Amino acid sequence: MNPCFDKQSCSEISTCASTSGQSGDDPETGSNAMSIRNKGLLCIPHDIDLNPARMVIAELVGTFILMLCVCGIMASTVLTRGEVGLLEYAATAGLTIIVLVYSIGPISGAHVNPAVTIAFAVVGHFPLSKVPFYIMAQTAGSVLGTYIGILVYGIKSNLMITRPAQHCVSAFWVELLATSIIVFLAASLACEAQCFGNLSGFVVGVAIGLAVLITGPVSGGSMNPARSLGPAIVSWNFSDIWIYIIGPTIGAVAGGFVYRFLRLRPRACSPSTSPNTSLLSHSFMFVR
Repeated sequence: MNPCFDKQSCSEISTCASTSGQSGDDPETGSNAMSIRNKGLLCIPHDIDLNPARMVIAELVGTFILMLCVCGIMASTVLTRGEVGLLEYAATAGLTIIVLVYSIGPISGAHVNPAVTIAFAVVGHFPLSKVPFYIMAQTAGSVLGTYIGILVYGIKSNLMITRPAQHCVSAFWVELLATSIIVFLAASLACEAQCFGNLSGFVVGVAIGLAVLITGPVSGGSMNPARSLGPAIVSWNFSDIWIYIIGPTIGAVAGGFVYRFLRLRPRACSPSTSPNTSLLSHSFMFVR
């Protein structure tokens, strides 16, 4: 370890302070004593990288907010006796994603979706070592958000469960296709952010809302393993959960690979003019 400060070690300063016979409260020598104490604080290591922890916590908080908002719109559906329907649910999902993209996007990339995180890693643009931590944070955030939402709004846990409205096969394919389209679009925004500027977050939010509208009547509009897994854990009901874990994950990976295949120009992605507002801009920079 390098010395904490120049020319004088911690032990030397301690010796000087103890043999000087001066009190730190003395007006004339108090500033010197304070300087010595401040220098002593420099012995604390400053080379600890807190960014991975910040990223993981941001994902947990983001998924928590997402699920709390979903609980809110579900509660509104119950209180209004079904007058709040799919359109309101889609708008809530889209607006929540917009908020998360602009708030935690610069910190963690605003994945809030294990399928997106896995897609990043499989394509090779996200560290594999961080994948388990992201997924655990997203799942924990979903569980906490669901549990707190149920307590706050007084709804039953089974109301939050995503279920196929039709056949399981239809629900599986619609989840897969919708997630692949979303990841394809988000990847486009990540590499062409200069064309959209600060609007990239809104484009992603609109895409999420549209995807919920077209998948809701078939699968319930999840496209996010964490969104379905959290309520399943809280209610301890894992019926048909495989649809909402396998489908979106395969779809996200497929969307990433398709976009990478289509981007054939051999140059790096252009730098973004917006402050990392794209859903993928922080961690999914494709090589074209």
